[in-house]
Amino acid sequence: MKTLLLFLSFCFVATTGFCQSTTSKINTPDSTKKIMTLEASCGSCQLGLKGDDCSLAVRLDGKAYYVTGTVIDDHGDAHAKDGFCNAIRKAEVQGELVNNRFVATYFKLLKTEKPTLPIKN
Repeated sequence: MKTLLLFLSFCFVATTGFCQSTTSKINTPDSTKKIMTLEASCGSCQLGLKGDDCSLAVRLDGKAYYVTGTVIDDHGDAHAKDGFCNAIRKAEVQGELVNNRFVATYFKLLKTEKPTLPIKN
C-alpha cells in the first residue's frame, strides 16, 4: 500500500511539471499597442550604461534603458560575433518606461541583414 501511494504521489508531481506553459507572453504582441523598432544591445558593452555585467538594453528616443521582462541570454549568445555584446541589433518591442527601465511586454529580435556581394562580369 505504501508503495502504491508513493508511486501515485510521484506520478502526480511529475505530471504537474509538464502542465506548465512553455510559451512566454513576451513572444506575443498585443494588437492594441504599437510595435516599435528599437536598437537593442548590451547596455554596458555597447550602449554606454553603467553596470558590471552584460544586460539587455534598448535605445528609445536617443537614450538607453535596461530591459525588464526578458534577458540578454534569451536571444542567443551575447558574446557571439553578432551577439549583443559585439553588435547593436534591431528588435520589435512593446512596453513602457517604468522607473528608468524599459518594461518589455513583447520583444522580437530581427534578423541581421547580410550584405550582398557585387556581381562581377
